[in-house]
This record gives sequence, C-alpha cells and structure tokens, in this order.
Amino acid sequence: MKKGLIFLNLITLFSTTQAQQHAEQDHSKYVPPTDEKVQAKLSQWQDVKFGLLMHWGTYSQWGIVESWSLCPEDEGWCVRRGPHSHDWFEYKKAYENLQTTFNPTRFNPEKWAQAAKSAGMKYVVFTTKHHDGFCMFDTKQTDYKITSSKSPFASNPRSNVTKEILAAFRQQGFMTGTYFSKPDWNVDSYWWPYFPPKDRNSSYDPKKYPELWKKFQDFTYNQIEELMTGYGSVDILWLDGGWVRPYSTIDPNISWQKAIPYEQDIDMARIAKMARRHQPGLLVVDRTVTGEFENYVTPEQQIPDQYMPIPWESCMTMGSSWSYVPKENFKSARQLVHTLVDIVAKGGNLLLNIAPGPDGEWHDEAYTRLAEIGTWMDMNSESIYETRPLAPYRRGKWAYTQKGKSTYATYLAETGESLPGRLKPEGVDLPAGARVKLLGNEKNLAVKDGFIEVPARAIQTAGHQYAYVFRIDS
Repeated sequence: MKKGLIFLNLITLFSTTQAQQHAEQDHSKYVPPTDEKVQAKLSQWQDVKFGLLMHWGTYSQWGIVESWSLCPEDEGWCVRRGPHSHDWFEYKKAYENLQTTFNPTRFNPEKWAQAAKSAGMKYVVFTTKHHDGFCMFDTKQTDYKITSSKSPFASNPRSNVTKEILAAFRQQGFMTGTYFSKPDWNVDSYWWPYFPPKDRNSSYDPKKYPELWKKFQDFTYNQIEELMTGYGSVDILWLDGGWVRPYSTIDPNISWQKAIPYEQDIDMARIAKMARRHQPGLLVVDRTVTGEFENYVTPEQQIPDQYMPIPWESCMTMGSSWSYVPKENFKSARQLVHTLVDIVAKGGNLLLNIAPGPDGEWHDEAYTRLAEIGTWMDMNSESIYETRPLAPYRRGKWAYTQKGKSTYATYLAETGESLPGRLKPEGVDLPAGARVKLLGNEKNLAVKDGFIEVPARAIQTAGHQYAYVFRIDS
C-alpha cells in the first residue's frame, strides 16, 4: 500500500485524483476466469462481502508507514524520520536492524479472529511480506524473517505468525488470503547493491541482466510456493507492488504506471499454475495488472462512483494509516457501516485494514469499532451477505441490494437522526401490495402513495441506528 499525495494545490489534487480514479475504475479489459473451481471460489468470495486486512511488520516498532520510508523517492509517503534520516544507507541499516528487537509477545490471533467474526467479517488477508522484504512467515529463501535466530520472537512457539493467523481465522470459518509483495527491497536480486536504488523499481534493467532477474523470479516463485504448501488451505493470493509487471501492461493514463522504467515480468503464468496446483480454485489477485491473473480488482482507499459489473473489492483503512501508529484516527462506526453498505450496493466487497502494534495487539478502539459494527450486522446482515446489487444501486440516502425475490432498501441515517415516520425510497417504485418490513421489527409496514409509513412505536423500538434496512417483498 502507499500513502496519498499531501502537499499539492487542492485544485490540482482534486482533478488529478479524479482522473486517476476514473482510469483505475475502467476495467473494460477485465478477463473472467475460465477454471470452474476458480469461478466457484469467486462466487463464494462475492457472497461474503466483508473482510479483514492486516498490515504488520517490524515498521510497527517505529510507528511509521509500512516499508515506504526505505524508498528513495521524493514523495510525501516516503519521508524518513528519526536519528538516521539524513543518510539513506544508515537509515536502511537501522530499519533492517529492527528485526533484532521485534518481539510481539501479546500476539493472540484467536482474539482477532473472534472480534472480526463478531463484526460480521468472513475473510482475512494478512501481509506475509511487504515491500521491505521482511517475512512474517518461516521462509527458507532468506534469513530476513520473524523466525530467524536474529529475531527475539523466534523462540516463541507461535513465531510463524502467518501460519498461526491463518489457522485461527480458518477455525472461525473464514476464507483466508495471503498478501505478498512482488517487489522485495531487501534481496540483492531486486535491489542489486552494485546499483543503489533510485526509486521503487529494481535497481537494474532486467533485460540487461537476465540471469539476475531470473534469480529474483525463482526467489519469488519459491516463496509463494512455500505459502501455498505449508499453511493449510488458502483461498486468495493477494499480490501487491503493481510496478513489477510486463511492460506491455502499463497504462499510460495512470501516473505511477507511466513512471515504470522497464520490463519487470515476474512470470505470473508460472506462479499461478504452481499455486493452483497446490490450492485448486485459488483466487489470484495481481493488483492493477489487468488480465487473467487479476480475478478481482481492488480500488484502494476509494469507492467507485457507480456500480461495477465485475468482481471488485475496496481495500480501506479503519483509521488513517495502513500500518500501526501510536495515536490512530479511527473512523466512526457509522462511517464504516455506511461504507460497507455503499460498496455492497455497487457490487463490491469491503476489505477493512486494522494494523497490529509492535506488541502484537490492536488498539482498544479497533475492538470497539468491530463490536459496534457487529451490533448493526446482527440485525441487518441479511441485506449484505449473498446479495446482489439492484438498480439504481445508490440514490441519495438510499442503497439497494436484492436476494431471491426480496429487495433491501437501506436508509443511511445522518448522525443523531431518528428514523422518519414517512419515507419514499429514491429511484424505486414500491409495487402495489408490497409487503415491507423494517429489519428488527416483525410487523408489516403500511405503504401509501409510494411512501413507507413507520409508526411511532416502531421508530421508538428501532432507536438510533447507523442505517435502517427495509425488506420489500411483492
């Protein structure tokens, strides 16, 4: 993941962001999977709607952005801070030395899994390796890992945290996913020390040094094969670092892709074939690289303007950061519920990020938010799970989904707003004789002249909710 730009003229920022969003939401080249097992898995994933993403690594000790401070680019999200920030080489050495002090002794994945389940989440994606190359699993390809003897947590019986996390969530019935960064800023076959890196890309041209690039391809292949063979059933291989891609796939309309200097083909066909041999039906998500290995698309920190008729997922932060910061600015439960409803109405899934700290725990407020979301989901989840979008999808304060012959009309209430006594769903005509119920209230509501009539007793019983869901059956 990366941070957004911050020090730009607001008008320029708005126009640039809008143009980028439209480019990233143009998925006319989406390639549907042909493998029946992948199709079945994708359908299952589209039914569960709500997942948990976790960014976690040694960077949590400094409370800084994940990996990006290592990147020698003059961007707001790459700013270095601290006593070593004046010299990139010293900084990189100090950063990589965090391995020797990372000791998350409060690590308890069962607690996370229970909290996520209570919130209504049904799948998890965990960062097994981010761009910095530090492995949160017991790889045999490098010693830069949490299970190395250099790491104090290695002596803990649960040191292979990826294995523990996937097992804990799988036990709660979750679909499981492994986030994996294609670029690796620690390994010499990507950032070759002969050429100091100038940016996020490999420090050499792979076409000029094919033997070195082949070494990196094999390193990547071997690490992914470890994840596909030693960690139980895996449903999703979620690949980040979209600049590692065939040069022919670059979209010149997207600024960061236009800056990719050369071919960095990791050979996804070889990787996907191997991964699905071990994990039949595996969803492969080669983010931003449109084609057969992007089984669903992943707009980041944004919700598409409108319904998209392909499989998609918004990955978003519960707070302001992907990685742990000591004082996080968490979004309200109302905002998070509205986000989920909006995304599902437009045909997508929400993958919500929570970042564990250096001790292996979440902020207390993260648990509170999940509990608050769970309270709403306990009453209204039938309008979320296994639904499909229904035109007009979103209109004003209303969002629409359908399941079977039932239509769900969700009224997104403002802060402190009580349920109105008379409502007209925008963009939808209520059929004559329609049976309308407010979820949580078993009595049918009257419909007059296209308006839903809600009696005072029902309003009082409903209380203040983030959103009110009406089930309409004809």
